[in-house]
Amino acid sequence: MRRTPQLLGYPPHVRHAASDTGVWRSELVATLSLSADLGRGQSMEHVARSCLLAVRLGELMGLAAVDRESTYHLALLAWVGCTADSHEVAAHFGDDVALRAHTYDIDFAGLPLLGFLLRHAGSGGSPLHRAREAAWVLATGGRAVEQALAAHCQVTARLAEQLGLGASVGRYLPQTFARWDGRGCPTSLSGPALGLPTRLVHLVDVVAVHHRRGGIAAAVEAARRRSGTHLDPAVVEAFLAHATELFDGLPEQSSWDELISADPDPHWLDGPELTAALEAVADFTDLKSPYFAGHSRGVADLAAAAARRAGHTERDVVTLRRAGLLHGLGRTGVPNTIWDKPGPLTELEWERVRLHAYYTERMLRRPRPLAEIGAVAALTHERLDGSGYHRGLSGTAIPASARLLAAADCYHALCEPRPHRPPHAPREAARHLRAEARAGRLEPGCVEAVLAAAGHPTRRPAAGPGGLTTREMEVLVLLARAATTRQVARRLGIAPKTAGNHIERIYAKIGASTRAAAALYAVQHGLLPTLEPLEP
Repeated sequence: MRRTPQLLGYPPHVRHAASDTGVWRSELVATLSLSADLGRGQSMEHVARSCLLAVRLGELMGLAAVDRESTYHLALLAWVGCTADSHEVAAHFGDDVALRAHTYDIDFAGLPLLGFLLRHAGSGGSPLHRAREAAWVLATGGRAVEQALAAHCQVTARLAEQLGLGASVGRYLPQTFARWDGRGCPTSLSGPALGLPTRLVHLVDVVAVHHRRGGIAAAVEAARRRSGTHLDPAVVEAFLAHATELFDGLPEQSSWDELISADPDPHWLDGPELTAALEAVADFTDLKSPYFAGHSRGVADLAAAAARRAGHTERDVVTLRRAGLLHGLGRTGVPNTIWDKPGPLTELEWERVRLHAYYTERMLRRPRPLAEIGAVAALTHERLDGSGYHRGLSGTAIPASARLLAAADCYHALCEPRPHRPPHAPREAARHLRAEARAGRLEPGCVEAVLAAAGHPTRRPAAGPGGLTTREMEVLVLLARAATTRQVARRLGIAPKTAGNHIERIYAKIGASTRAAAALYAVQHGLLPTLEPLEP
């Protein structure tokens, strides 16, 4: 069953009705923060643990309620914009994920910053390329870095607005890369001009990394070393006074439940509002590379249109579209030196590409509504012959919705430019898709449904398996879950006689005469993931 806010420790005034189709906004933002962990080369839930540290330190410092709310949301959102400049960072400094991971080792300003940039300029390239990039760093100074940081703040602020958090964190997000000593970005901000939530988030981000590397002693040393430069001395002193207490209070393993419980302003997302939030996340995710711009929305819309043509239920269509929106979430964990590479990938690079589907599944594993979406999204690159990734599933082990999403993703990607090729013309893309179906990698019916949704003439009607109509597929799913004829009629709002006629036609089309045989057919054709009985 879906966990209720009461069980998570939410106050009584937010114990409103929650369904299995919605999520708390904090759950969605926390999921997005996992992509920031990957994009910055940190362990999963680094941002989550940092957020809890910030909230608890703020409480010990006596922050006002409005500042505690801003601190919570800022800690979750501040770093998610790291994808915005990945293309440019990789072009000049190589592996963008590794570069960000190393920034915790230096004082990110002045000569230490310049030396850091020179050491990483042109990483992974030829000696000539490295020399050119080093010359570029010297010629431009920190201007290019400032532009990248500004882009990070701008896109994160836009996302906060779309998620309804602009009022809470809008004034603080532009301060993400400012510093107490005024040597950050923008340089016009320093000292108390930085909001207290910003100063808290700066500290916890640093100490959480060093605590993971070397325990409390390392965290304390990092805070002392940056006091008065990067960090507010007063916030550092408060941390030093409570460091042991703060870290001992964190859970040893996952901090997810504690994080969601700590949300000072819970907001429920469901229906169109949840879909709109996922669309914002999709657009944000696609910023990882200019080659992905608009990809997630395009795939989602194409897959949903194809699913309707193929006779899927409206609930499945909604789930499939949402899976299309989130299927690229794990790309953040793969550096742009791979995504933007103009030549063939090495086997090692392909292994890293395959990991992004795994990352997507892991990031979407909770709560249950997101897990249901992730179960489809993570299978986008599976193929019927077992040649796909990341699980290497084959045949009927791949649900029908995931087969449709695979075909939609393949077609849409073919029609987009990639670093190693120009976009295919729609007719050429259609030929390629049908060739994949003939080779046994994509489902022929799904391919035809996708091509029909994309405006191509189809070679056969886009219907469900066995020629089942949309209504017949709805009835079959209910039958598989042991519904009686009367229950089918009541669930679908039709007369029992009409329901009986549907059942007779279904049995005739699929060659079954018993409920068990119908259930087996539904499972084998990916029409339902489980055989949970129908609730009375």
